[in-house]
Amino acid sequence: MPSRGLSEYVPPLVRQLADPLGLGRAARSRRSASLTPRTATADKVVQSVCPYCAVGCGQKVYVKDHKVVQIEGDPDSPISRGRLCPKGAASEQYVNSPVREYRVKYRRPGGTDWEELDLETASDMIAERVIAARADSWEQHQEGKPDMPLNRTRGFAFYGGATLDSEENYLIKKLFTALGAIQIENQARI
Repeated sequence: MPSRGLSEYVPPLVRQLADPLGLGRAARSRRSASLTPRTATADKVVQSVCPYCAVGCGQKVYVKDHKVVQIEGDPDSPISRGRLCPKGAASEQYVNSPVREYRVKYRRPGGTDWEELDLETASDMIAERVIAARADSWEQHQEGKPDMPLNRTRGFAFYGGATLDSEENYLIKKLFTALGAIQIENQARI
């Protein structure tokens, strides 16, 4: 059968018989021939890791005019080989959601309403509370054994999330160990 251009009408059944896997002409139409993928117009492509679970699937994030326009699985990722679960495939909606929060929300102890704080104020509040918890719960020596130094606190702990990568976990472990914390855990030990 001679090859025909898309401008000539070929009934769908004939196209499907000529291409039973639907990889070429059977899957094309006049309209689809003129479409451009969203990823083709991106200014840059950034490699990322899916934010949802501990698997760490690779993602390609397509950016145009400083806005994420598409997120796809990264075929170069040895973990996911270009595949994403439904949540990972929908993460572009998470990034561009009109209800996404960009402000720090704080509810005071005993309060019923949320208030907005600037990032610097919230960071200072966290630092003050960590310092106070450390000072209040610091254990210099084991009780009854002054020659056995402990130099630790059980006043706070860290429980990491599944989306933290190895470098972030390393830095968190170093920070909390330096602060004297002994309860440092991560849910995603694979």
